[in-house]
Amino acid sequence: MVTEASQVRTADGSRWSSTAAWAARLLLLPVVLLALVTDGVGWLITRPLHSEVAGELAVNQGLEQDRTSLFNTLTHYGSMLSDTPVIVVLTAIAAITFRLVFHRWRESIFIILAVWSQSLVFLQATVFIDRPRPQVHHLDPAPPTSSFPSGHTSAAVGFYCGMALVLALHTHRHALLKALWWGLGLAGPLIVAASRLYRGMHHLTDVTWGLLLGFACVAVVGYAVLGTPLFPGGRGRAVGAR
Repeated sequence: MVTEASQVRTADGSRWSSTAAWAARLLLLPVVLLALVTDGVGWLITRPLHSEVAGELAVNQGLEQDRTSLFNTLTHYGSMLSDTPVIVVLTAIAAITFRLVFHRWRESIFIILAVWSQSLVFLQATVFIDRPRPQVHHLDPAPPTSSFPSGHTSAAVGFYCGMALVLALHTHRHALLKALWWGLGLAGPLIVAASRLYRGMHHLTDVTWGLLLGFACVAVVGYAVLGTPLFPGGRGRAVGAR
């Protein structure tokens, strides 16, 4: 005779099995593919297309020649918007706030995974891709990682655009608010990208791929966590529903 305890264990096992399958299909596989594509693009930039992209150094040199004390200060703070300690603290605050406000974990898990996924892709890329930073005077200490891709830029997209997506979904009936959230969400990464470029920390292709990588991670995690029930088999609830 099947006991109630064994039925509960069977149900729990089935639920975790479904969750693992969901995570592998909608999160793990896409992130692995993003990592492979990122490595492939990095290999092309540093090997076969090296001479074709060498001309982008002129962008860094032009920005170096036009530096002013005002923009040195502004870009310092612009770059700080995506410093690792800043992103870690902001992500933790956002996750806690979402849990308290929405009384569920869906949005909190989304913002954590949006930031975490791009970070994983970035970190593994720095292992396999060795691209020197631009040969100009660097206004920031250069970390011992590859110039490609820009981790500051991808992290900015993961957090600020991730925040914009959550807030826009919860204010979907208010067009002006949605426009405001997305305006702020896009402004953050663009400011960071421009600041990193100005300060000689990255090539143009580095920040460009950082933007694309961040957007891809937000899209992947957004579909997986916000577009489907968090636990497969559950009824779930539309993000903006009340």
